[in-house]
Amino acid sequence: MQEKYIEQKLVATVKSMGGIAPKFVSPGIDGMPDRIVLLPMGRIAFVECKATGKKMRPLQNKRKKQLEALGFLVYCLDDIEQIGGILSEIQST
Repeated sequence: MQEKYIEQKLVATVKSMGGIAPKFVSPGIDGMPDRIVLLPMGRIAFVECKATGKKMRPLQNKRKKQLEALGFLVYCLDDIEQIGGILSEIQST
C-alpha cells in the first residue's frame, strides 16, 4: 500500500474522531515524523507514515527516540489496519 493512501486514511480517521492530523513541518530539523495527531482531551502523538513494509530511516529512528525521551508518543504506520490501534492507544494515555 502506498504511503500517501495510508496517510490519507489516518487523517480521515482522526477527523472522524473530532481531531486533526496536520502535516508536521520542522524547518532545520530533518527526520521529524510526517503527522502530528491532535485528539480531543489534549491527546497528542507523532506518526511517521510509510508504504507497507517500509521501515524508518536511521535519522527518523533517532528523532523518534528523542521525542519519546521527552515523553511523547511516536508511531510508525505502514498499514491502515494499524490506525485503529494507534488512535486507541493515543486516546487512552
